[in-house]
Amino acid sequence: MPEFTCPDCGKHLFHENEITLKIEETIHSKFCRKIQGETHSFMHRDLAHMKTFDSERENDTAGTAILKK
Repeated sequence: MPEFTCPDCGKHLFHENEITLKIEETIHSKFCRKIQGETHSFMHRDLAHMKTFDSERENDTAGTAILKK
């Protein structure tokens, strides 16, 4: 079975279809954390900005808050 081990984070990927494994490798290379267990986000969020981005859909038609804060 074809397999791949990431040299940066050590994640082991394997799949019986080699083409699918290549796709998984490509996706992993774009989202690799580089260090095992490291947490990070791909979206920048300013901690001072805690308001909802979509204020029109913040509440339902009855006025009840939809989003958890």
